[in-house]
Amino acid sequence: MDEAGIPLRAAVITVSDRSARGEREDLSGPEAVAALRVGGFDCDDAVIVPDGAESVERALVAMITAGASVIVTTGGTGLGPRDETPEGTRAVLEREIPGIAEELRRIGTAEKPAGMLSRGLSGVARGALIVNLPGSPAAVRSGMPVILSVARHAAAQLAGEDHA
Repeated sequence: MDEAGIPLRAAVITVSDRSARGEREDLSGPEAVAALRVGGFDCDDAVIVPDGAESVERALVAMITAGASVIVTTGGTGLGPRDETPEGTRAVLEREIPGIAEELRRIGTAEKPAGMLSRGLSGVARGALIVNLPGSPAAVRSGMPVILSVARHAAAQLAGEDHA
């Protein structure tokens, strides 16, 4: 909740061709949603979109327009030909916050060397904090505490509150 006791809005976007086609259950999105809810955010179930920069960009803009102050994406951060979540995110971001993405890669790499291949971004756009996570449930479980550790402070700063 914010200072007025109103729950902060969060949103989760799962980026996956197979999940969007109904060929694979989304396991990562629900992990992120559950963590945000436990963290006190008002968060609907994850929205699933296909891979590709355009679909990510459209989904991010829709979530910002709907009033989300924190948006987490999961999936599409790797090296595959359709892994374009960072490109779609970059098209929306006004300012990057490299420290969050660096910490997520550091943690991911400590758990599994392939973690350093994640190209996820983090930053702000139109008053919302946006963070890309890899698509595995394990990466989401590891990454959500990092996001939650700064999400309220970031949302407060973006809302114009003073630095604490």
